[in-house]
Amino acid sequence: MTGLTRKVQKEVEIDAPAEKFYKLWKSECFHLRTASPSNIQGVEVHEGDWETGGSIKIWKYTVEGRAETFKKKVEADDEQMMGSGSVATVSIEYEKRNKDVPDPVAYVDFMASMNRDVASHIMKA
Repeated sequence: MTGLTRKVQKEVEIDAPAEKFYKLWKSECFHLRTASPSNIQGVEVHEGDWETGGSIKIWKYTVEGRAETFKKKVEADDEQMMGSGSVATVSIEYEKRNKDVPDPVAYVDFMASMNRDVASHIMKA
């Protein structure tokens, strides 16, 4: 890593029960297309399965009007999941190609929006 390694994060208040919110992200992310259709167009298993931490998923999403795809290993922190009504922290660790590259704030905002949509979806169910 270079001196251009960075991390941006944002905390999002979640009114949904933490157990349901956590379960959706950990093992039921195929529901995200329904929960946040303006952000997520699909999630597929690339390696592993829906249930197991460490499985790799391919995400199709839209951020700032651009359709994009990324591959992500799902990591879950079972020890930090608790309570009803909580805070979700979304973060991105990245390495800049050079100092003039802007921070990926739009992606953190996108993830925060998606988390709010998911919490709202859970509360409606």
